[in-house]
Amino acid sequence: MIKRTDIEKREYETLSPLACKAAESKGRLNEDEPCELRTVFQRDRDRIVHSKAFRRLIHKTQVFLAPEGDHYRTRLTHTLEVAQISRTVARILAYNEDLTEAIALGHDLGHTPFGHVGEAVLNKIHPGGFRHSAQSLRTVDVIEDASVRRGRGLNLTYEVRDGILNHSGSGHPSTREGEIVQLCDRIAYVNHDIDDAIRSGVISNADLPKEEIKLLGSTHSDRINNLIIDLCSNSEGKEHIALSDTFKEALNNLRTYLYQNVYRSEDVRNTSDLNKVEMIITSLYNYFLDHPDEMPKLYREIESEDGIHVAVKDLISGMTDRYALNKYDELFVPKRWRQL
Repeated sequence: MIKRTDIEKREYETLSPLACKAAESKGRLNEDEPCELRTVFQRDRDRIVHSKAFRRLIHKTQVFLAPEGDHYRTRLTHTLEVAQISRTVARILAYNEDLTEAIALGHDLGHTPFGHVGEAVLNKIHPGGFRHSAQSLRTVDVIEDASVRRGRGLNLTYEVRDGILNHSGSGHPSTREGEIVQLCDRIAYVNHDIDDAIRSGVISNADLPKEEIKLLGSTHSDRINNLIIDLCSNSEGKEHIALSDTFKEALNNLRTYLYQNVYRSEDVRNTSDLNKVEMIITSLYNYFLDHPDEMPKLYREIESEDGIHVAVKDLISGMTDRYALNKYDELFVPKRWRQL
């Protein structure tokens, strides 16, 4: 039987000196008894996978609102692709795969319903704004399993929490494993959003920037493979995880292309759909501000500690697309209309 102490010892023998070792974790907000078989990062990964917030990702939009077809990415499949790419990179570079995977699996737990459209609406109406990375950390720290564990939340390690908080934007993860997830998140969504956009007919292969495609590859798998190779070749033994300048520029150019031709495309950002999303989220937000007694018990407890706006924000951001639609229908559509 391989025990936790055996795994910890093996990490020192097999991982890069620059890798984060489970035995050297800065610990948890609330001290836990060590597991006999699993390291702290393995336990974090397992806690995330078994959480309700992780299961809800399957019904949260990635890019396409209510897509026709079964093969478009959801927030869950995006998360799994990020985890797969990140773990591949960590294995090649001999960094901590368990830490990398835990960060990747938890990085989007705080995302709103209706993808980035929903995030933009909540950022607009919530005092102080809204960032899904900060909400993901709040989800694991405060919201998830609050009634089960001592203290609150999943009680994850510092290193996983840091990676979740700093996975996007201008964040700077404190571990190389966090840096891997930060870059692989972009590698994943740029490439799978191209794949989904082509499938939907918004763009075609022939529309993609030719120089970037010539460098990165003409297929989804080629681009992922080439970006992984470049990332690993350029990062081995280095202070930070990074693509080469050439590949970084090509990936950023593809991202810019997506913003101009997909994310802001009328076919994706249908004006009527955007208006409906804003109406649904704004209506639900305002309703629960006025009727806090109708929120589940957890969010009423949050209201007593952090205020009504925070509690409502937590409630709305945790909703799936279909739950938000059903709740809006229940609250605002007369029953007799639903029968027409």
